[in-house]
Amino acid sequence: MGNSRNQAYQLKSNFGTLPNYLTLLRIILVPVFVLFLLKHKGAGAFFVFLLAGLTDVLDGLIARACHQESVAGLWLDPIADKLLIFASFLLLSFPDYSFPNKIPWGVFWVVLGRDVLIMLGAFMLVILRKKHDFPPTLIGKTSTVCQVITATAVLLFNWLEIKAGLLNWLYNLTILAAVISGLQYIWLSWLSWRKRAE
Repeated sequence: MGNSRNQAYQLKSNFGTLPNYLTLLRIILVPVFVLFLLKHKGAGAFFVFLLAGLTDVLDGLIARACHQESVAGLWLDPIADKLLIFASFLLLSFPDYSFPNKIPWGVFWVVLGRDVLIMLGAFMLVILRKKHDFPPTLIGKTSTVCQVITATAVLLFNWLEIKAGLLNWLYNLTILAAVISGLQYIWLSWLSWRKRAE
């Protein structure tokens, strides 16, 4: 009970930092981004996506440089990232909102499946093993970067109305990185489970 109160206090006391405000801004930008896509405003969607990506870079840099890492940021940052990626990949998979290029549904389902698998694994470890830290891996970061580059490229080429065949390379790379990352997280979760069970 005491640990829960301490964690709640730490979460509250550490929330009011610039990195967390930038993360909140990124979350707020998600519905703005979605609205631009629904209204077929390619330029607006592209620049809002870039702005959201910039807040992601800045909140991490500021948190490390100013020692403002917090429990709130630990949870909010990945949530903001997943919301932005999910919204972009979902809408960019519909030809009505993504023309002349659209993300194949296979790419969307692989990326979504990886994230759902990771979230379920993390949830099980939190509930059953009381594990609360899930540091990102290099492969996991690579997978996220591939997703961001893919969404950015599709948005850019659609804004410029260029049918880009080279996007197929990005789609395949995104799938490969997501699969490898998902398998790695499964392996690391199993190792963590076995270690705590011993």
